[in-house]
Amino acid sequence: MMPSTTSISVMHADDACIVVDKPAGLLSVPGRGADKADCLAARVQAQFADALVVHRLDMATSGLMLFARGAPAQRALSRAFAQRETHKRYVAIVSGRVDGDAGEIDLPLAADWPNRPLQKIDHEHGRASLTRWRVMAREASRTRLELEPVTGRAHQLRVHLRAIGHPIVGDALYAPDDGDAPRLMLHATSLRFVHPVGANFIGVESPVPF
Repeated sequence: MMPSTTSISVMHADDACIVVDKPAGLLSVPGRGADKADCLAARVQAQFADALVVHRLDMATSGLMLFARGAPAQRALSRAFAQRETHKRYVAIVSGRVDGDAGEIDLPLAADWPNRPLQKIDHEHGRASLTRWRVMAREASRTRLELEPVTGRAHQLRVHLRAIGHPIVGDALYAPDDGDAPRLMLHATSLRFVHPVGANFIGVESPVPF
């Protein structure tokens, strides 16, 4: 079966890169097995044959995902991610009322091997991981946060927020008993990066769907 392109929302496209708004519940790249072949990468490549993955979002996370067009652009954009030259912003709804207006979470992360794909805080073997947060709004028992992952570790935002006692609402992996949300309340809302050819900054925004 050919991948469907009906749910693709292209936010930016030129000769070197593509930014797509990924829906929640769709894999970024193919998983193991024929039932996991449908993914954002396959859908984008059905429309742009030279599209290559630069970074990923968790299946449960929605929002902006960047693709390169061709190997030279992929190398340039991947290097920019590795050197933290890209700027990403997320919006999340978390459990509880977060104290303070802004702060940082600086906790090292490592794979929780017996419970893969879970990640965990590991002060002995973990990799340095930093998240900046800012309160956008408070409700009776929840808080809306803007998040900036300075590093880009797997499940970083989800594990960091749980570690400070405010797991993301709807997180079936890290807070399975919390809330009645229909999805993970985490959205990649803003992406800024240097264009791999023109060297100018590209900024793309995606409205938060919750």
